[in-house]
Amino acid sequence: MQALSIKRAARILWNGGVIAYPTEAVWGLGCDPENREACLALLQIKKRPVEKGMILIAADINQFDELLAPLTQSQQQTLTRGWAEQHKTGAVTFLVPDINNIVPGWVKGEHEAVALRVSKHPLVQALCLAFGGALVSTSANIAGRPPARTRLSVEKNLGAQLDFIVPGELGGQTNPSRIIDLRSGAVLRAS
Repeated sequence: MQALSIKRAARILWNGGVIAYPTEAVWGLGCDPENREACLALLQIKKRPVEKGMILIAADINQFDELLAPLTQSQQQTLTRGWAEQHKTGAVTFLVPDINNIVPGWVKGEHEAVALRVSKHPLVQALCLAFGGALVSTSANIAGRPPARTRLSVEKNLGAQLDFIVPGELGGQTNPSRIIDLRSGAVLRAS
């Protein structure tokens, strides 16, 4: 059953749809980051300004190869270590410089860096693998309101505007990911 839902979600993403899915701590909204119309639709659903930017989430570090290639060896090691240790530290999002300006502005917003996370949630990993790359990931809520922690909350507040809600459970964490600036090491959001 779960495999069918993942395949259906991937097809919807390929066709420019916006989906909701469970992540480590909260429900997320996702779409194809390369599809401008899908990203703008997602932002409209959230009532979030494009300038703020959004996170990209992946199944493994290899899905970010093109973005990470120009980084220093030390920076790449920091990312590898940070994402490998998430089972101890909780989910981690890194702000990574987009040196070659690969990520579209509708994802990065007004920022030069892009927020990247490798998920340890098996459903998110399966979704990214089925889609064939990283996805936009932002909390399933109207901007400024608390993120959804149940499928019922997603259905009630956003359901009519979404193309699909992937069934599943949250990953058991209580807080959204920590956000760390890769260049400075500063923690911009604690978990």
